[in-house]
Amino acid sequence: MGLLSKPIKTLDDLFVHTLQDIYYAEQQITKALPKMISKATDPMLKQGFEMHLEETKNQVKRLEQVFQMHGQPAKAVTCPAIDGILEEANDILGDVKDNDVIDAAAAAAAQAVEHYEIARYGTLVAWARELGRDDCASVLEQTLKEEKAADAKLTDIAESRLNRLATQR
Repeated sequence: MGLLSKPIKTLDDLFVHTLQDIYYAEQQITKALPKMISKATDPMLKQGFEMHLEETKNQVKRLEQVFQMHGQPAKAVTCPAIDGILEEANDILGDVKDNDVIDAAAAAAAQAVEHYEIARYGTLVAWARELGRDDCASVLEQTLKEEKAADAKLTDIAESRLNRLATQR
């Protein structure tokens, strides 16, 4: 409980804390994606990362909108989970020398990020609805749909191309 900025006593407190968590995560992802873009050599993967960077910037704005709608200041709390996922991605990408293997690793790392985001946004949508905040839920649901679409696109790119190229090394 030492990481929490205030005690969590209600579902509303948990909702706000989780918003703060994903707000931090999206900010970290915004910082990490340019490095992923620079490491990627596959044009489709690079383009996908570039598009997702723009989406992520919009997702940060949406989160700020949800904070405002919910009467809370937009504030981030450290998210050790996303920090760990991004650190692991960095380590792996730093160790790999072959471009095709880097692309496969980058896609896999991005999917780990997407899966974390899907879990968080899915939970936030459910909690917003439970709290009677359908307005917040529908804003969060837009992002959830984007995260699921990004994950599906990464799967398609990896399975149709990247993984096969990486096995030829």
